[in-house]
Amino acid sequence: MKVIVLGAGVIGVTTAYFLARQGAEVTVIDRQREAGLETSFANAGELSYGMTSPWAAPGVPKKALKWLFMKYRPLMIWPLISPSMWSWALKMYSNCNEAAYRVNKSRMVRVSNYSRDVLKELTEDLPLDFDLRQQGTLQLFRSEKQLEASKLDQMVLEEFESPFEVLDREGCIRAEPGLSKVAHKFVGGLRLTSDRTGDCRKFTAQLSKEAEKLGVKFRFNENLKGFTLDGDRVTAAVTDIGEFTADRFVCCLGSYSARLMQPLGIRLPIYPVKGYSITLPVTDPDAAPQSTLMDETYKVAITRLGDRIRVAGQAELIGYNMRLGKHATDAVRHVVQDLFPEGGDVSQAENWTGLRPMTPDGTPILGRTKLKNLFLNTGHGTLGWTMACGSGKAVADLVTGKQPEISFEGLEASRY
Repeated sequence: MKVIVLGAGVIGVTTAYFLARQGAEVTVIDRQREAGLETSFANAGELSYGMTSPWAAPGVPKKALKWLFMKYRPLMIWPLISPSMWSWALKMYSNCNEAAYRVNKSRMVRVSNYSRDVLKELTEDLPLDFDLRQQGTLQLFRSEKQLEASKLDQMVLEEFESPFEVLDREGCIRAEPGLSKVAHKFVGGLRLTSDRTGDCRKFTAQLSKEAEKLGVKFRFNENLKGFTLDGDRVTAAVTDIGEFTADRFVCCLGSYSARLMQPLGIRLPIYPVKGYSITLPVTDPDAAPQSTLMDETYKVAITRLGDRIRVAGQAELIGYNMRLGKHATDAVRHVVQDLFPEGGDVSQAENWTGLRPMTPDGTPILGRTKLKNLFLNTGHGTLGWTMACGSGKAVADLVTGKQPEISFEGLEASRY
């Protein structure tokens, strides 16, 4: 069976790897020069199994209004004349209720928990070195109000059997000793003990090499233009180099999936939510973060990746704009300097921006389409790294005719 995978980010590469493991003859097409150079390149580094939740949640619209007026804003919305943006925003708003939240979270947790198990098996089978740490995530609260509000999250975590610890100020410092010099800036935290951290770009690059050992061919520096069809089947992927035929096709194009699928009559409510990060060298290992910390006030994640610190956050609705302005990373810089002032050298920070493929309900879009040989693995939002191994293996099983180990109920595009 010949399969073409579109996209060589972490989602495309994991899909290709597991397809090859199933015996498929796989070709991956990507516009970049190598694997993992777009959204997988410098994300937060979190494997957020405990924090797998949709952005669309009760109370979020009210919080969003507050975020818009903060100095270091977690959310920025540009009033574009964009029907797709406003349609996506209205769909997200309609999911900001308790009933929808529970349904959406249950679907997301199904994928992330499976992905956690698959990644464990993968790292036991392959010699992958990607700065993996298994020390959890600390959600840091700067106010008593935030700590009190976390009780709802604790109830949900208990319901989905996600282990956690409620920590006071001293407990937070035991988990992250680098916070000892700024203890007056927070009151407590929620530590999600099953979470891990790792460099998504390193993982993607190394797994692509393992995929090549299994026979996967990568076609880089090729721009996908569209598809040729024969009735209800795709016959070829068309690039600026030529046409490439296969028996089956898998779209793993992140934020660009919606654009490529629309001419096929497949409408995907995926919007490119822009995020920012900086990566800086550790200057004092004891004063730097040991794992991942999520600042609840600014919605910024600070992650230790070996001898580096990755700081990522913000959500900007501005379409497919990839401009990295002079002050674009001010918010993430502020947070790391505020909490770990002696941990890393911000003057040497490398700036980055990427587009998160967000669905309005937070759940990725996996599985079949109305075209019999076209499959989807996209729309993971901020959780692509978290869900990559699980969704890659499950979709690969589906494509090759093997019974997937998780249900696709509520995950396919047909739910829209």
